[in-house]
Amino acid sequence: MKDIFWLVFALFLFSSNNLIAHTDTLSVNTKEGDTVYLGWRTKKEVGLLLNQVSFTNWNSGGTNSISGIVSAKSSTKFKQEKWFWNSDINLKYGLNKQQDNGVKKTEDVIELNSRIVIQADSINNWFYSARLSFNTQFSNGYKYPDKDEAISRFLAPGYMFFGLGMEYGRKIEKLSFYGSPFTLKTTFVMDDDLANRGAFGVNPAIYDMDGNMLREGNTIKQEVGILLTSKYEENIFENIKLNTQLSLYTDYVNSFGNVDVDWEVNFDMKVNKFVKATLGSHLRYDNDIKVASERNEITNEEIVIEGSSVQWKQILGVGIVIDFDKISESKETS
Repeated sequence: MKDIFWLVFALFLFSSNNLIAHTDTLSVNTKEGDTVYLGWRTKKEVGLLLNQVSFTNWNSGGTNSISGIVSAKSSTKFKQEKWFWNSDINLKYGLNKQQDNGVKKTEDVIELNSRIVIQADSINNWFYSARLSFNTQFSNGYKYPDKDEAISRFLAPGYMFFGLGMEYGRKIEKLSFYGSPFTLKTTFVMDDDLANRGAFGVNPAIYDMDGNMLREGNTIKQEVGILLTSKYEENIFENIKLNTQLSLYTDYVNSFGNVDVDWEVNFDMKVNKFVKATLGSHLRYDNDIKVASERNEITNEEIVIEGSSVQWKQILGVGIVIDFDKISESKETS
């Protein structure tokens, strides 16, 4: 697994250098009607995606189910000639109910991102960039069907990244490459039980041979490493918008070369002003998250049964999305 992600890491660097060497290739085609907006811009929307399956005397069999995802997005942008500031918040929560089974969580996201970008000079497409991101979840997570012991909670984990680096892109809000040789990653595990077990890579509690706790588990873990990201956003067809972002991170001190991968691809397909279909894929790999492990009951030493593995989530749904800014614009023009 380590070799595979080193290959991904190398391909990312190669493609970035190749694109930067040919500046004309790293651009999004500018249409004649494109407008550069200076000053403040905001966007706020809420949505509900639903999926329902029902069977009555269906001879092939099946299980009745209904699921839904509630989402809310808000973004603020301030742009000047040589610099801009972007900040956004993304919230999602989803549940699934199957016949004869309890309610299960399917989606749980609290995500905040902020960045300041300053153009290095007026004759190239290099930008100085400072980025801050934070993400966690709303409620407890379980390894279903076991609901007796939570494997994650609010702020357990929570991840914060802060980095300084350089960004490259002609139309940087649509297509860009970012590299930071100094990125601070902070992992929060603000739950005593999970922290004492050493969940999500924090140092676990230490016990003596009689089972008495000598030191509590750490609730915070900090790392410093390299972060590379690539982002692309474009309307590939009239009513279909593509958003994709790839992030690669490796820590200098702890297991250098084990690359954490976060790659998200979303297709937003607009049916009309309020109805939208979404097809999404989210792939993750984090070396600190083990698939299966046990703890020595006396020493609390972790015994890894199955190591880190690729995590993958796929979403397909149709629902209602309300864009408050467009509603306000319609009222002003009417």
